[in-house]
Amino acid sequence: MGKNIITASIVTFNNPKSDIIKVIDSFLGNYKERFLFIIDNSSNNSLSVLCKDSRIKYIHNITNIGFGAAHNISFREAFKLNSSYHILLNPDIYFKSSIIENLLIEADLDSSIGLMMPKIIYPDGLTQHLCKLIPTPIDLFSRRFVLSKKFKKKLDNKYELKFFSYDEKAEIPILSGCFMFLRTSVVQKINGFDERFFMYLEDVDLCRRVGEHSKILYYPEVEVTHNYEKGSYKKTKLLYYHIKSAIKYFNKWGWVFDSKRKEINDITLKMLNYKKDL
Repeated sequence: MGKNIITASIVTFNNPKSDIIKVIDSFLGNYKERFLFIIDNSSNNSLSVLCKDSRIKYIHNITNIGFGAAHNISFREAFKLNSSYHILLNPDIYFKSSIIENLLIEADLDSSIGLMMPKIIYPDGLTQHLCKLIPTPIDLFSRRFVLSKKFKKKLDNKYELKFFSYDEKAEIPILSGCFMFLRTSVVQKINGFDERFFMYLEDVDLCRRVGEHSKILYYPEVEVTHNYEKGSYKKTKLLYYHIKSAIKYFNKWGWVFDSKRKEINDITLKMLNYKKDL
């Protein structure tokens, strides 16, 4: 395989075929050097009918092995192809195929970049605030369970970096897993996702480990549309997974004592000119 083979993966679980078709078309376009892995955690293999293109490899798991573990299967496939970059794609996103070229140019110009995320917008064009600080227990649990809207607004302004314009390139410690443009060599170095996280927080954990080796860049010069539903706010089972993952995350990185978290968050806030009185 030649230089700049681009691979990508979608992990599906009973997603509508119409959504998957949109993601497939968005990524593949007419580009010959792009290869897509669909890792299906659904109970049936109905999506296999969408995978007639030679650039697509469909893998059906007998059981739902989780988001991170499924993407790790695709990482191993990407390593075999010796791809330069690998993109994690949510099943509920769509974008212009050409944006991949913009990301590719940016990453090729700066070899220190290990991970990028473009600007993520809602279908109505509004910006999704998916650039975040490294979370503290207060950040995660207060946003979900504290009823005070005033407190939540103040917390989100800082944690989700809402004071930041979201129109400028910036190094951000935590980016969303809905669209991650990753340097494959960095993924190989950190050994992909930590499979202890079945669902939720696996992207936060991945960002932290990528950040130990390379730059994490928010790149708003291109856009991706995301039908963001916040499932754990609507379904008790998903809320259970969210809480379970949060406990595993803080057990791993530290609840109160996480010196790197404070150091990185302070640097980020200073760089973005955060003012406490906002």
